[in-house]
Amino acid sequence: MSSDYDELLTATIQHLEGLKEHGVRHVNVTPETLAALAKPAPRGGASAPAAPRVPQTFRSPAAAQKTFAPAPALVAPPPLPTTPKLSPAELAAAFAALRARALACVKCPNLAAARQNVVFGVGNLEAELMFVGEAPGADEDAQGEPFVGKAGQLLTRIIQTMGLSRETVYIANILKCRPDTPGQSAGNRPPTPEEMATCIPYLHEQIDLIRPRVIVALGATAVAGLLGKTLGITKLRGNWQTYRGTPLMPTYHPAYLLRNQAMTEKRKVWEDMLAAMEKLGMPISERQRNFFLKG
Repeated sequence: MSSDYDELLTATIQHLEGLKEHGVRHVNVTPETLAALAKPAPRGGASAPAAPRVPQTFRSPAAAQKTFAPAPALVAPPPLPTTPKLSPAELAAAFAALRARALACVKCPNLAAARQNVVFGVGNLEAELMFVGEAPGADEDAQGEPFVGKAGQLLTRIIQTMGLSRETVYIANILKCRPDTPGQSAGNRPPTPEEMATCIPYLHEQIDLIRPRVIVALGATAVAGLLGKTLGITKLRGNWQTYRGTPLMPTYHPAYLLRNQAMTEKRKVWEDMLAAMEKLGMPISERQRNFFLKG
């Protein structure tokens, strides 16, 4: 099987997994695309068939049309800083300066025009554990704080069950502005590769200043933004990765658990949290270890 074919297949799988993560359950496929997919894979040195056009418009179960961005582009993070960690006073000053730059940012004119607030981040500047999500939603845009909607409330409960709090960890997103949704009165969309590439330097600087011991990436977009890997969250979830020398645990986004209430899925995310706790050397009770296990 040719490398071109492998790359096309991997990209298609990742694209569909990303759509599934965002709640899409139905995909419109043209007869031409179906015919192309029905062809056998090329063998040996045969060239791969031309990639069928991937439709950008899909139908939700309610038949409401939504447009989704392509898979995020690979964005290499900058080199790991070698300077000593700042003192608390220096850290607070550096963070305030970074926050001021982010709040005044208009590099994405469409996002700057549509946003209510820049959602910079929240938590302890000396946190050992950092959570990174995708982008603000409507609730986050209104309040200027990440993860405050239904998915955020679930994340808060997960953090509290770990024996921590929002005040002891740090929470941020790949994007600091809510992706605009022109023509839509509700709903969200994932960031485009261009938006991610423009905004993610702010997140790199946040991580450089905080220097957490462990990062938890919530969902496929967070993983793609931090690691440049687009293999799909179902393949990476639960397997330790490395972000510039820092252990990184990919896991499902809390929004996924709101859509899929299966105990098995909840247990997968909780196992990822247990792994993060173990990496940090946190005590784990038997009650914590047994969450979401069948009696």
